Amino acid sequence: MRLSILDQSPIAEGATAAAALSNSVDLARAGERLGYHRYWAAEHHASPALAGAAPEILLAAAGAATHSIRLGSGGIMLPHYSPLKVAETFSTLSGLYPGRIDLGLGRAPGSDQRTAFALQRDRRTQSPNDFPNQLAELLGYLEDDLPPGHAFANLSRTLPGLPETPEVWLLGSSPDSAAWAAETGLPYCFADFINSDGAEIAAQYQRAFRPGVRAAKPYTMAALWTVCAETDAEAERLALSSRMMLAHLLTGVLIPVPSPEKASTWLAANPNAAQRRGRRMIVGSPATVRAGIEAAAAEYGADEAMLVNIVHDHAARVRSYELVAEAFADRRLAA
Repeated sequence: MRLSILDQSPIAEGATAAAALSNSVDLARAGERLGYHRYWAAEHHASPALAGAAPEILLAAAGAATHSIRLGSGGIMLPHYSPLKVAETFSTLSGLYPGRIDLGLGRAPGSDQRTAFALQRDRRTQSPNDFPNQLAELLGYLEDDLPPGHAFANLSRTLPGLPETPEVWLLGSSPDSAAWAAETGLPYCFADFINSDGAEIAAQYQRAFRPGVRAAKPYTMAALWTVCAETDAEAERLALSSRMMLAHLLTGVLIPVPSPEKASTWLAANPNAAQRRGRRMIVGSPATVRAGIEAAAAEYGADEAMLVNIVHDHAARVRSYELVAEAFADRRLAA
């Protein structure tokens, strides 16, 4: 089973967003050194906690700092953008870093509704919910198979990175995303860290998958919240930061990543705020985390696990990925 990294570019309290972006490039380098298969950058907007508003730019920086690890978006929130612009952007990345670029697509806003509206070019009315049409147009550009009479059919031959193209993925945490991935014959990444009840959704994708020019069989990746440290107790301490963040998020409040000490004090004073319904956290020592990853991957019938975490200290975050790599040392992470 392959292991990969999903990076949300967390902003630690007391640090800057610019430092978070620098840390993300450092994490991509570390992931390559440790043998992870992919490094994906997430998209979030107007957040004091997460700096990844422009994953395509972060991926360009990560590409310049690495040599072999696959680089991708986890994901590009397609409803915000023109399909042609996304095709051009990821064609450019593919031309710069041949054979290494993944285009993971999502339909969530990656923000609140006000920010989503601010991202629109035309604000006279709310953008339509036409993700399947956007996806079809985007694939048409990348695969040069728009119908001959389509008004934009010739544009696919002007993509700047040709003949290189990205590998397209669908991301999600609901049955709709699984159905679209199966129908279009795309690999599918399920966000277990958002909804841990996704095993049946992944199974539906696998059963309904339509083999075609994109893939002969389904490919499933589970994105798992994973914090690893030398001991279970230390991992639980590090995870307090994200527990406090989520408790605030559930009330509509966004905060930078607090220190474990601050989070411990706050959670002790708010014992009911730490509940995480529908969200799995794999937290512990290397042995504990390996067992948790393997169990979750088995639930999903996953070919690959993508690990995401938010901790206050960047060195501890890198160390978490190091310890997981060591825990799986008897099997190649990117095999």
